Amino acid sequence: MSFVMPMRLEPFKAACSSCNLRELCLPVGMSSEQVARLDALVATRRSLPRGEMLFRAGDGFQALYAVRTGFFKTCLSSEDGRDQVTGFQMAGELLGLDGISTDRHTCDAVALEDSTVCVIPYHMLEGLSHELTDLQRVFHKIMSREIVRDHGVMLLLGSMRAEERLAAFLLNLTQRLHMRGYSRTEFILRMTREEIGSYLGLKLETVSRTFSKFQDDGLLEVKQKQIRILDQEGLRRLVSSPAC
Repeated sequence: MSFVMPMRLEPFKAACSSCNLRELCLPVGMSSEQVARLDALVATRRSLPRGEMLFRAGDGFQALYAVRTGFFKTCLSSEDGRDQVTGFQMAGELLGLDGISTDRHTCDAVALEDSTVCVIPYHMLEGLSHELTDLQRVFHKIMSREIVRDHGVMLLLGSMRAEERLAAFLLNLTQRLHMRGYSRTEFILRMTREEIGSYLGLKLETVSRTFSKFQDDGLLEVKQKQIRILDQEGLRRLVSSPAC
């Protein structure tokens, strides 16, 4: 019988107003009074060890979760028991939007490393966003961004070769990390190659072989999960080249 460590709920000590991710999470131009009201809404945070589920498919939808630290994946389970990765989320991004339409989550959200999230009760958020138009606008933008990202994944899976898919994935990852103050050229992959393959619709062997080819071609330096991009323009050319 396996023992599952319970998720820890903690008082939220660092307010939105002083969070170093506020420019990613909050609408620009909110007054101090408006930010204070949002601070009161985000009353708790949760700490999850690596491998812990934030929520499962079928769980009742009650809150959105803003990733404060760490890294997550969202995935769906097929009838044969295999997981299909649908996305990777990092600090400053939201989890839980999948539950809004049906009041139940449609996917699993799993911590890929020790992580913390800010808990945003959705019914309270709805009430506040009706009063604060800037807040309502930013959540519309977030939902639109998710739709655009889904369309981008469909394009990856439908028309791109393996090299193009992996190059586009790495460029997107570095851009998102750079927005958070990290290096644009050096980073550690939080996900496994198998998880990358699941997300990109590629076999594990294809992902590993493509990483090796990128290294042989002088595009990357790969040391297990440590990645150093040597030729970013070369990766961009792969993505913009016509499909064969």
